Amino acid sequence: MDLKSLRLPKLVESDPAGASLLDRLIERARPIRADSETLVPVLRFEGIEDTLRTVHHAGRVVRGLETAEKTLAAEEHGLRLADEKYGKERRGRVSRLLLLASDGSESFYDQVEKLLDRHAPRVLAIRLDVDGAHLGLPLLGPGHTTRLLMIQHKEAVAAVLLRFAETHDP
Repeated sequence: MDLKSLRLPKLVESDPAGASLLDRLIERARPIRADSETLVPVLRFEGIEDTLRTVHHAGRVVRGLETAEKTLAAEEHGLRLADEKYGKERRGRVSRLLLLASDGSESFYDQVEKLLDRHAPRVLAIRLDVDGAHLGLPLLGPGHTTRLLMIQHKEAVAAVLLRFAETHDP
């Protein structure tokens, strides 16, 4: 997916804090893995912990790549059925957000890349400057390693993205 054609949630696009977020995401984009053309923004983890806790308590966080894959596949099936029923295909807008730890293996990022290809443009991935031991810490406490958190539902995705819009990267 080309980040320049990314359509963020309407709640983000209409928010003053989100006005420059797309430019920031594009500016901070890096290859997801070595020799990849898929770009993902790289942002700071610090500053989003409270927002993550809030969306987690609302039941909007899925933990782990395998669970995210299953969830997205089920949603894709439902969307396909709805498109067939109404005879039209919806225009893609980001409605799911993958937050990635920075210490995943090449094969992990390869799997994430395939997931992004399959579910574009409704899924956006952001790599954070945090390892798997710390990514889930605000939600699960110490001793729980996770390399991927998927934020579900457009309001939760918008809340996390807007929090990124408010934080300042060096």
